[in-house]
Amino acid sequence: MIRVWKNSKESFERFLSRFDQSVQRSRLVRVLRKRRYLEKEPNKRKVRAAALKREHYRAERERRKFY
Repeated sequence: MIRVWKNSKESFERFLSRFDQSVQRSRLVRVLRKRRYLEKEPNKRKVRAAALKREHYRAERERRKFY
């Protein structure tokens, strides 16, 4: 839950922008958009393939770091 109170001398536009910032910082919108559609759980083979690909990209990035 996100709670933001309006200060006494604060304009509505400023209050709204502060609220938007707090929503963005909480990453709530991203979570809700992800939950919007049901996604199948990845099987073991796909999880392993993705891990190998990440490992390869990280090694490549480390190798290129000093050149």
